[in-house]
Amino acid sequence: MPENDFERLLLQAVDQALASLGESSKQAIYFHLDKSFNIEKQEIPSKIEPFKEALEEVFGDGASFLEVMIMKRLYETIGGNLQWKESQEFTFTEYMAAAKRAFHERKQIKVRGATMKCEAMTEV
Repeated sequence: MPENDFERLLLQAVDQALASLGESSKQAIYFHLDKSFNIEKQEIPSKIEPFKEALEEVFGDGASFLEVMIMKRLYETIGGNLQWKESQEFTFTEYMAAAKRAFHERKQIKVRGATMKCEAMTEV
């Protein structure tokens, strides 16, 4: 089971991207990931690199389509600004790390904002 909100959102993004291939295909991919690559659905957030490699082995060049779809779904969900070195190619794994950082930074800002509101209310 995912241990935090980011992992839950990442699993939703993966699920939506795989569902674009059809429900039975999605289930077959999860089964294949588990049996052939030892990656259970709930482990995907902690096994990003092996997950990426499994997609590439199964889909070849078509894996990039799914990777982009996952990234788009995740970005739509978390929003925020993702930062990376523009001189380098941005890989799926690097994107996931940047998205996770952005998500946690945004969450901290929201928590700090709520704390400030509470402090302001107690001063009144």
